Amino acid sequence: MSGRGSGDEEVTILVVEDEENIRFSLSSGLAREGYRVLEAADGETGLALAREGDPDLVLLDLMLPDISGLDVARLIRRDKSVPIIMVTARDAETDIIGGLEMGADDYVTKPFSMGVLLARIRVNLRRKGGEAGEDGATSSLRIGPLVMEPESLVARLGERSLDLTPRLFQLLLYLARNAGAVCTRDAMLNEVWGFDYVGETRTVDVHVHWLREKLREAGPGVSLETVRGVGYRLVVSEE
Repeated sequence: MSGRGSGDEEVTILVVEDEENIRFSLSSGLAREGYRVLEAADGETGLALAREGDPDLVLLDLMLPDISGLDVARLIRRDKSVPIIMVTARDAETDIIGGLEMGADDYVTKPFSMGVLLARIRVNLRRKGGEAGEDGATSSLRIGPLVMEPESLVARLGERSLDLTPRLFQLLLYLARNAGAVCTRDAMLNEVWGFDYVGETRTVDVHVHWLREKLREAGPGVSLETVRGVGYRLVVSEE
């Protein structure tokens, strides 16, 4: 694997990490893989580099000395759809949900292997820019009051726009394309995160939790039903 995009362009990764030894280890490992690396030791610098350096992906520590990683993720997401992977020692479910709510696409807990992190990076880079339409299905999808446009990552429920991260958009798109059918957690991991994703199925549960909140905020018409022990199903109401 080299740090090159589909057009052989150099891929830039922003590493926001205050612990120098960890930042050096991450940057060195990524550079060996061919990525261009931008480094920030605090949130303010990270935000500046996110705006000026135009990274293709951000690795973001949750605990920073000035601005919390959650706030950094929220501020980055306000302006950009760049994939954000939280890298942190805090693995409580509330921390994971908080990171996703602020706009993170993925979550890696310390300690981790470089191989696992690189796999997560590859999957997130592949999904950047709505690549769930790789099969050619890039036209608009309408399921009841839900309208999704894969090319622009725009989703609407009735008259309201859904403010979704790229990962949540791809998850909703997969569920919508299989509306009424039960989607297993393993199938969602394979289709949305990628077949080489390394992680637990609770990642799906956390993302579904946040996606449900987004749908509830937008209004009635579409909901996500839990099929105990199996997975989830997108349901369109008769109203």
